[in-house]
Order: sequence, then structure tokens, then C-alpha cells
Amino acid sequence: MSDLTSSERRRLEKLLGMGQGYVLTFSDRTFGEFFDEYRVGIDAERYKARGTSKANRMRTFWEIDGNHVVGRVIEGLIKYGRDKRCLPDDATQVADCQTIAQRLLVDQPVPELGALSANAEERDFEVVAQHIREAIEKNQPEAALDRLHTFVIKFVRIACEPHGIDVSRDKPLHSVFGEYVRALRAAGHLESVMAERILKSGISVLESFNDVRNNQSLAHDNPILNYEESLLIFNHVAASIRFIKSLETRIRAPARDEGWADDDVPF
Repeated sequence: MSDLTSSERRRLEKLLGMGQGYVLTFSDRTFGEFFDEYRVGIDAERYKARGTSKANRMRTFWEIDGNHVVGRVIEGLIKYGRDKRCLPDDATQVADCQTIAQRLLVDQPVPELGALSANAEERDFEVVAQHIREAIEKNQPEAALDRLHTFVIKFVRIACEPHGIDVSRDKPLHSVFGEYVRALRAAGHLESVMAERILKSGISVLESFNDVRNNQSLAHDNPILNYEESLLIFNHVAASIRFIKSLETRIRAPARDEGWADDDVPF
């Protein structure tokens, strides 16, 4: 649920003209169409707990959906209101509600989203990473599972290269990652048994990811995985990648101290 304060709700209701059950100039049809763009089925029964008016469904939406999607919808409503010239003339009031939206948008559905950036200067890698981030910004993790799989393959292969691990294309991703974990352990880069076990669990996770990519993503003509499990996969993968990036930075620090150039390492 969003953490809108009562004061913020009052300011938003005033901006959106919700006093008589309306929201801006929306009809029931256009209201539903607007929310469809944000993957919110505002006509569903769960949004009618307070009543069926547009304003009451909006209030319920604020109560049961998360900060990020609520922030995106508020931003979209402000843009809609400007385009339709149906917002109050008070610029301060509009700016205040934009600030509310920005506060909510800080709360990402994938907190470690920033870790999903390319670890090598390859255009196709950057494009894949960009598509992934855009899908999360739109709150559509299930639509990018196939690209996340591609991203992980590229990321793991690049991470393995400095450790002398064969990353031929015919070797499964989970096998490559297993060799990577063993190399980290053998070189003494992991300080705790728990960290090693967490990484080892990633071997079976990546093996399962192949099945998700092939049978539950847009890589093929599949019924795609549900939102909640897709988000779980994204969060698990992003947290693991953030750790690996941090670890590789620490590993290569002595090389920089000995005069290696940043261009000599792949991160």
C-alpha cells in the first residue's frame, strides 16, 4: 500500500476535483482506459471497496497499491490534466502534487534496480539493460523476464573472464556460475560460509531461470509468469548482481594499486 499522508491525500483530491465523486474530466470509460496504461484494473471489484464512483476507486487505489505505481499514476494524471486544461490555475498547487508524486517514485519495486547496468561497453548489452529498467519503471517485470535472462548470461560470462573460466556458448549458464563460485572460494575472496552458500544457491536458481525464460516469458508464445513471482525473480537477481559487482570491485582494487589501468578490467 502507498504511504500517502492524510495531508497529501487532501491536496491530491483538491487538485483532481474529487469532491463530488469525479476525477478531472474522465468518464467511466476513459478512466478505465487511463489506468490500463499503468497495468491497474481500476474497474476490478477490489477497487470498489469504498464505492463505485471514480473518486472512491481512486481513494481505494491509493490505499492498496504501492508507492511507485501510485506515483506514476499521479504523474500521469497531472500530465493528462495539463493536456486537457482541466487543472486548477494555481501553479503552486500543481507543483506541490508533483512533489508528492516524486516522493512516491523514489520507492522502486526493485530496490537494487541500479545494479542492472552493463558491466562492459557493448551496445547490445546496454540496450538490454535499458529495456529491463524501462519495464520496471512501468511496473511490468513479467514483460522483461526474457531480457533479464539475456542480461544475466552476458553479465556472468563477463564476470568469469578475469578468473580464467571457459565461457563458451554451449556451456549452460548455471554451470558457468558454479565454476565462478568455486573460483571465488578457491582464491579466498569469500569471507563467510554463508556468503558462499547463498551464491551456491544461485546455481540452481539460474538453472530454473532457463525454464522460466523458455516457458513463462515473452521469449516464445507463452502464458507469462504472474507479476508477484516475476518481481521476486527480479529482486533476487538484482541483489545478487549488486553483490557480485561490489565483490569484483574489491578484487580488482589491488590491481589498480599496482598500476593497472581501468581499461584492463571488465567492470
